[in-house]
Amino acid sequence: MTTALLSERILLEVAEHEGLVLEAYKCSAGVLTWGFGVTNASGHNVDRYDTTRLGHRSSIERAVEVFEWLLRTKYLPEVRRAFRGRDLTESQTAGALSFHWNTGAIGQADWVQSFLLGRRERAWSEFMNWSKPKEILDRRKAERALFFDGRWSQDGVVLMYDRVNPKEPRNPVWRSAREIYIRDEVRVALRKAGAA
Repeated sequence: MTTALLSERILLEVAEHEGLVLEAYKCSAGVLTWGFGVTNASGHNVDRYDTTRLGHRSSIERAVEVFEWLLRTKYLPEVRRAFRGRDLTESQTAGALSFHWNTGAIGQADWVQSFLLGRRERAWSEFMNWSKPKEILDRRKAERALFFDGRWSQDGVVLMYDRVNPKEPRNPVWRSAREIYIRDEVRVALRKAGAA
């Protein structure tokens, strides 16, 4: 089996680990962020969603569309390069892609090199070397379980934060979180990508 294409299941898995904010906010590192964790460094201008500077909130559909586009055109090719053409299952692709979306470090990750050398137990252990800040620990464990054991955690539901503090540090208002289903939006984005 070749490395999986970007599937509905993969998109939903990565999205569930991220959460969704429809206007620009500052992440824990102080970087302007939007959607499913998108920053300007991705190549998509998130300043347009900064409501403090006359930007506007996006739609859920637009956030999913940009998310799919970045995963397909930037992050998935980098995951494939890191694994040097090695065949990956859908669950391995999803686990590695979620890890890379969050860290941007699939090409430098020690666990990837150990996996490629056939050192599965060592790779399993090294996966947790990427667990800072401590708030990321549950995500990293879920990604590891997905990559090494094929255990999926997604169900089409993501947490969406409806509000962002208008004053610095411009964090999402955590109590404004609510669960939403995005399966339909993901299907539409994948159809558009397939038609392009």
